[in-house]
Amino acid sequence: MNTSKQTLWIAGFISMVIIFGGVYFFKSELKSEIQSTTTKNDMPRYQIGELEIGVTTDPTTPLVGENRLIIELRETGGAPVSDVAINAYAEMPAMGAMPAMRRPAGLQKTTPGHYEGKIELPMRGEWPLTIEVKDSKHGDQRLQFDLATDRKGLTLAAGAKSIGRAAVKTEDSSNVITIDSRRWQIIGVKTGKVTNKNLVKKIRAVGEVKFDERLLSNVTLKFDGYIGDLKANYVGAPIKKGQVLFTVYSPELLAAQQEYLQTLEHRKNRKSEDTLLRASRQRLALWDMSDREIQALEQRGTPKDYISIYAPRTGTLIERHITDGSAARMGQKLLTIADLSRVWIEAEVFEADLELVHVGMKAKVSLPYLPGQGSYPAIVEYVYPYLKGDSRTGRIRMSLDNLTGDLKPDMYTEVSLEVDLGDRLSVPEEAIIIAGKSRVVFIDLGEGRLKPVWIKVGRRAQGFVEVLEGLSPGDTVVTSGNFLIAAETRLKTGVKQW
Repeated sequence: MNTSKQTLWIAGFISMVIIFGGVYFFKSELKSEIQSTTTKNDMPRYQIGELEIGVTTDPTTPLVGENRLIIELRETGGAPVSDVAINAYAEMPAMGAMPAMRRPAGLQKTTPGHYEGKIELPMRGEWPLTIEVKDSKHGDQRLQFDLATDRKGLTLAAGAKSIGRAAVKTEDSSNVITIDSRRWQIIGVKTGKVTNKNLVKKIRAVGEVKFDERLLSNVTLKFDGYIGDLKANYVGAPIKKGQVLFTVYSPELLAAQQEYLQTLEHRKNRKSEDTLLRASRQRLALWDMSDREIQALEQRGTPKDYISIYAPRTGTLIERHITDGSAARMGQKLLTIADLSRVWIEAEVFEADLELVHVGMKAKVSLPYLPGQGSYPAIVEYVYPYLKGDSRTGRIRMSLDNLTGDLKPDMYTEVSLEVDLGDRLSVPEEAIIIAGKSRVVFIDLGEGRLKPVWIKVGRRAQGFVEVLEGLSPGDTVVTSGNFLIAAETRLKTGVKQW
């Protein structure tokens, strides 16, 4: 009887153990399944090749001290991936004399495809997180995240693309970097707004004083001859219109005078000149004999060996190619007279600015070696329709009164023009980084997040650059410290265009 009771008691005890063990096992499996489902559904997930990886921290806002890193690795179809070598570490970059600090996560597999580890962060700041997956089947992968203490969540920096809830939450997180407030101050980051601004482009050009070609006169002869008395005998001599420049002897002109006197004698009894007399007189006039000289010839009755040649305009003698007694050929340029009461200013404008210059545009001309003299107002009168091939510049022309003679040909001048470009979307010049043929700015996304954006630029004016593509009004861009940020971007994201 005692043996029977003892047997029943042992059997009951074993039954109770089996029942309680089953219940405990069931609860554990249910809890594990719920936890696995929750992690799978709530954890931000990313695509790396043919794998999906979920990454999060506990707490979600990392703190100084111990933080738990949770990683799930699955195939695209959902099957967990376990036969891989996975490693993760957080590393604070070197700053000044302080070397870089790396903190490994020490990941351990808890369930198939599920890995956990602990990261000890000894100080506040930015701790970029790197995850390395070595898989013989799917290949080696490397991901980078921006992680910082006192900032919630992880931000994908490189190596994957966001999917699911992470893709909705992060608007194009590729190439985005995150800088904590402490490093923001160390770098000296400053920002500015992208705005529509009325831009005025100032164009500066080097000019040169030139003769007004409309006020030049070349003195030539219509016959061969010999110079007698040269009155205008040095370059620079002042010339008055109608003054004698020189006398000239010509056998042809002497014969023409004799012919005219003979024709006049034969027709002197007639009341009106006939055609032959008019032709003979016209010949003398075409050979530059004035009416006064022809009348003197008629009164004198004998031809004159040397005929005077008179100045066609008032000005300055700027060229002389004859001397007393020299031969003068028909059509040869003997003297050149320039009226310097008005001069041209010819300036060279760079090819890129030439389309902004037009006839009628206001300009200012100044002499760099006479700083106290002020400037001369001018108007662009002509834009030459060709470029100078060696300098790739175009010429423009203005006219200035020069009654005082201060402006002398071949003097250098400074020419300034202003062009109202109107309302243009623009950013400060210092916001733009030149990367080869590319132009890059960093947009401030808030919470320390910065994103490089490639833009297309237009005109530069007043310290601003016109933006044609890539930005919108109201965007906030980095204007100071962007070169240090650019260096960090290259390290974190491996941007190919840099």
